[in-house]
Amino acid sequence: MPAVREDLERRGVHIVEDDGTPQVGLLLFDVVGPELEGALREWSHAGGSRIIAIALHADALSSGKTWRLLAAGAKEVVVWQPDEVAAVIAARSERWNEVDRLLESPLVSSYVVGGSPVLRQVLRQIVEVAVFTTTSVLLLGESGTGKEQVARLIHSLDRRPDKGELITVDSATIVPELSGSEFFGHERGAFTGAASRRDGAFALAHKGTLFLDEVGELPEALQAQLLRVVQERTYKRVGGNQWFEIDFRLISATNRDLPAEVERKGFRADFFYRIGTWTFRLPPLRERREHILPLAEHFARQYLGPAGRMVILDERVCEFLLRRDYPGNVRELRQVVERLCARHVGGGPLTAGDIPPDDLPPASERAERRIDSAVEEAVQRGFGLKEIGQVARDAAIRAALSAAARNVPRAAKMLKVTDRALQMELAKRQD
Repeated sequence: MPAVREDLERRGVHIVEDDGTPQVGLLLFDVVGPELEGALREWSHAGGSRIIAIALHADALSSGKTWRLLAAGAKEVVVWQPDEVAAVIAARSERWNEVDRLLESPLVSSYVVGGSPVLRQVLRQIVEVAVFTTTSVLLLGESGTGKEQVARLIHSLDRRPDKGELITVDSATIVPELSGSEFFGHERGAFTGAASRRDGAFALAHKGTLFLDEVGELPEALQAQLLRVVQERTYKRVGGNQWFEIDFRLISATNRDLPAEVERKGFRADFFYRIGTWTFRLPPLRERREHILPLAEHFARQYLGPAGRMVILDERVCEFLLRRDYPGNVRELRQVVERLCARHVGGGPLTAGDIPPDDLPPASERAERRIDSAVEEAVQRGFGLKEIGQVARDAAIRAALSAAARNVPRAAKMLKVTDRALQMELAKRQD
């Protein structure tokens, strides 16, 4: 549609032919149907590309079709209007390009290693919120998923011109009797032992960022006290009468399921909604296993120092790391690599001999127990022998490809089949 191209070109948005992997794509349509939705799912690359769907007339978006397009992967759905929509697209593209530039920057990679689709989608949103807002952020995720690193990243990306410091409070270690002093500070003589005036976390975080780690551990009474400060941005020291105004960004983190805690009345709903203007769930390592080797290499470079600049992981070490479970997520992987590096001597690649004996996997006992449990559940659900066999075969292929970061030869070796045999199995599934 020439008019669309001309309007966009005037706004500084230059149209190029699709090479199959656009960062920002425009999809013009006049009818929404299964074929269009399927193409949109493919073009959006599981969220890797941002597609703006442009209806050529309003009738094309009747009967809730906007929601269908968003579910299929569109990031924006609009009806074409000369100039108006071109301005929206130009502004969106500029914002998204800035976020993508930051995603690829050394700053972001210094805090978060790995670029799987599931992590990249979350990071895109986090980067956008960090740069273009100053509102509160709640980070959810299992222990060891990197919530503190992400909090530090948000603070580093924050563009407030007079930005202060990042102040961290570990909510799990706060002594209830001293919580008021910890957060609000105290005046001299406010209680026994208060020999001098002291600033609390809120005062220290003024103009900066307050990071409440393990916020799910806060007692309900303390949640009520903090709610007033978070809402009104005012506080007074323990034993004092003067009210102080403060300005800060609040970041909270927990490994608890806070929405479920709110449902069970185990966490104050009003405090939950106040601290979570934006809520992000950080995926566990088992949902992004392709990050295991890049993370391991990153940690090895840190632990080996100058000698680790060109670190190489022996194939057996790669296999060991990829096959291992990490209930402690990235933190546990870091500790495993630290132990390997502590045993490594003489330069050269990290090898199987660097693996501590206690880390060596047992003779497949845990794997057999997991398989037995899965088969038992399948039988109970009514699956037949043929179905179970096919599902197990498909699951094994998916698991090997994931563990091998989509490397077919490595996956074939893990499955103990030839490269050609695995390629033929993959070809069958594409037919």
